Amino acid sequence: MEGLNNRQREAVACTEGPLLLLAGAGSGKTRVLTHRIAWLIAEKGVDPFQILAITFTNKAAQEMRHRVDRLVENGAGSVWVSTFHALCVRILRRYIHLLEYGNHFTIYDADDQKTVVKACLKRLNMDPKQYPEKMVLAEISRAKEKFIGPSEYDRNASGDYRRMQIARVYNAYQDQLKQSNALDFDDLLFKTVELFQFHPEVLEGYQERFRYIMVDEYQDTNHIQFLLIRQLASKYRNLCVVGDDDQSIYKFRGANIYNILNFENEYPEARVIKLEQNYRSTGNILKAANGVIANNQGRKAKSLWTDQGDGDKVRYSSYDSEYDEAREVVAEIASLHDRGGRPYHDFAILYRTNAQSRIFEEQLLLKNIPYRLIGGLNFYSRKEVKDLVCYLKAIDNGLDDLAVRRIVNVPKRGIGTASVDKVQAYADTYGMSLLDAMFEAFNIPELKRSAVKFEAFTNLIADFRQLLKEGASLTELYDQILERTGYWKELQAEATEEAVGRMENLTELKNKIATYEEAAETPLLSELLEEIALIADVDRLDDDEDKVVLMTLHSAKGLEFPCVYLGGMEDGLFPSRMAMYSDDEDAIEEERRLCYVGITRAKERLNLSGARRRMVNGSPCYYPVSRFVKEIPEEVLDKGGAARSVRQEAERKASKTPSGFQNMLRKPYSYGSSAAQPSFGREFKVEKTEIDYQVGDRVRHIKFGSGVVTALVEGGRDYEVTVEFDRVGVKKMFASFAKLKKEN
Repeated sequence: MEGLNNRQREAVACTEGPLLLLAGAGSGKTRVLTHRIAWLIAEKGVDPFQILAITFTNKAAQEMRHRVDRLVENGAGSVWVSTFHALCVRILRRYIHLLEYGNHFTIYDADDQKTVVKACLKRLNMDPKQYPEKMVLAEISRAKEKFIGPSEYDRNASGDYRRMQIARVYNAYQDQLKQSNALDFDDLLFKTVELFQFHPEVLEGYQERFRYIMVDEYQDTNHIQFLLIRQLASKYRNLCVVGDDDQSIYKFRGANIYNILNFENEYPEARVIKLEQNYRSTGNILKAANGVIANNQGRKAKSLWTDQGDGDKVRYSSYDSEYDEAREVVAEIASLHDRGGRPYHDFAILYRTNAQSRIFEEQLLLKNIPYRLIGGLNFYSRKEVKDLVCYLKAIDNGLDDLAVRRIVNVPKRGIGTASVDKVQAYADTYGMSLLDAMFEAFNIPELKRSAVKFEAFTNLIADFRQLLKEGASLTELYDQILERTGYWKELQAEATEEAVGRMENLTELKNKIATYEEAAETPLLSELLEEIALIADVDRLDDDEDKVVLMTLHSAKGLEFPCVYLGGMEDGLFPSRMAMYSDDEDAIEEERRLCYVGITRAKERLNLSGARRRMVNGSPCYYPVSRFVKEIPEEVLDKGGAARSVRQEAERKASKTPSGFQNMLRKPYSYGSSAAQPSFGREFKVEKTEIDYQVGDRVRHIKFGSGVVTALVEGGRDYEVTVEFDRVGVKKMFASFAKLKKEN
């Protein structure tokens, strides 16, 4: 109990029966959870084997594990500290055969899912324009989160033609996954709940195993997670859920705030303890947060406080445009770093939408300030990384047709799509996997001379499997894949900056494998692939990197920074127009919770800012100050920057005329002609920027190299282009600035 406040001590000692722990932002909930585990082991004599702690990210699970290890000398390693998905993987690896799956199943990521849905639509002769892959997958995901399978979905869709068609895809999609012995992320929970439902003897075994259950971030749980926890806790009811309804911001992912709001209805005997003392932020920041969130109706009353003093006031600045906003924010960061001695990783720039990052990125580049964009292209989604992971998948699970199809001609072996389709037809006829059919290539008359090419590929896979049987390490296997496939030599021969970047990524993947092998008691390829599949983007945020962090407010949850800049504080942007005009009464309240999360990320300095004029779809729009700014108590708010005109100040200070890129940034509404400047009350005419590429085309940028166009948004006189670059990830830019060249 050393170092805990009274409320925390009370929560630690309350071990029997249901407990709702309402833990405000920065109130030390992780500390309470870890001390509670230690108390159960050391003071209550509970077998560590019978304790389960569930978190939402691998990073949080790892931190909790380390803290428990420091508190308890013996047995802490037997405590299960896990994410929901990792917990389900472990259970299914042991028992999924009861649901007629192989225990050696593959976990499909988002790209794999799209490929399967695309194939299903084609097989069912359904128009992908009428039923886009993303829409279909989102609908399937929502059904699984509600524990609705294909048959029930079909029954519920009766009379609704569109939903009846989606039911056909849902059914075909699940059949294909089962045929490939694969599960998607939603299946991990769905199949575990299904397993417990149809095999009560398995559930009873885990109820005995986990007599004490703790769930972190309970406000972010969805319906199927609620069902899973209810199943596990139903026998002993020693369930402690920790969360903050004021930080429930993932409704779009299926999170159900009523899981926490209605906890006492589900468990009438539950005890409720509030943690309101904050150890992160200064007093004025907390008063701002309390002032904003108090306007929500659907919440449990609580108020954060601290004994650390008031600190600086919260600063709000209003700028002429979003470009002025970004320039001034970055200039202040540069000043605090150069003159104040603050490291760059002290600073975080947060915003409501991904699109807002572009202007901040440009200004940081101009100032030569290093930054890290969270939420860009995931490391494991990069082409070269995914190629090598698919080799590992094919070696591990021969039933994974998607992985095999991706790599059979990578690097090029002269195996075309038509040849692969012939093998697929053979596989379908004889009810075997694509890889097994490739092993029988010489039995497929239609292949003719191309059978020898498949033989070369299958020989490689067989050799790699033999290496593992002979005791080769996973890093040795990885090296052999790079060498014997010719993948590494091909990149060396290319000798471009882009190829060097890809080689660096492949080296980093090897680092990952080596780190896993070092930590694992018995390294297994299947376990490595699970770990890769379960990694979240925020888990990869390196605390030691001295870079300014840019991220959306949704990505920032669970993190903290000494200095936070929260941009775009305008009605219509934050809260969003969609929320402002939504029929959903909770829409504005969710936006307000998101603002509360943003405010409470700040430890010492909080700077809010907005623009009086902002470019939207190529035209200037004028937004009022965000209602959330107005909800902050006047006594803690410094509006010193609200009245000044930054553009006038910048022009007064300017000693030389900006040119090139800087000039374009200063005048965002100027696209090469002064006539393009908006002037209400008169007409003006400008030529439309012309482009020769579309979504899906490969293009080249003079600085960022090659990439694929993933989105095009047409504005009044220009296009906003989103490109997923092979080397540097996702970038957004105006077509007139980017000068992208289409690659043949």
